[in-house]
Amino acid sequence: SVDMVAFEKKKISGAVRTDFILSAEIIAITLGTVAAASFSQQVMVLVGIAILMTIGVYGLVAAIVKLDDLGLALSKRASGVASAIGRGILSVAPWLMKSLSVIGTAAMFMVGGGILTHGIRAVHHFIENSAHEALGLPYIGAVLGGLLPTLLDAAFGIIAGGVVLALVTLGGRLFKRGSGAAA
Repeated sequence: SVDMVAFEKKKISGAVRTDFILSAEIIAITLGTVAAASFSQQVMVLVGIAILMTIGVYGLVAAIVKLDDLGLALSKRASGVASAIGRGILSVAPWLMKSLSVIGTAAMFMVGGGILTHGIRAVHHFIENSAHEALGLPYIGAVLGGLLPTLLDAAFGIIAGGVVLALVTLGGRLFKRGSGAAA
């Protein structure tokens, strides 16, 4: 007994929130890249990135979301090959969605953490120095030196996300308590 309308609204709300965070990260990275450029160049680059991201990324997302519709349509075809491909798409689509959810969340933590660590000089230098030290380790130094900044950025993003979640949760509870007492 699941209210499908409420369930769908919750999913859409989560997707909008995720898109907002992703867009903010893209804008921050873009502005950091063109920080030394003139204002008009910054605006032109942001507009270009916005167009590319809207068409490219959200177009790809739309195609992935419609993947199950394609699988269903193909599975109903008279052709045995088309029908088999359709059934294959239908069996793979849920796994793909779950995998993309996990990968997307990890990527948001990593990118968000990278944005934050680049803005905090001491943390940024710590990460750079740690990666440089890791390069000197025998056998795994090159791999670890390359992965360490990404892993530390992701860890920083997870910690920052946890702190923000705790603050938002606490704020929500305090707000609820305060509005309940006033009523």
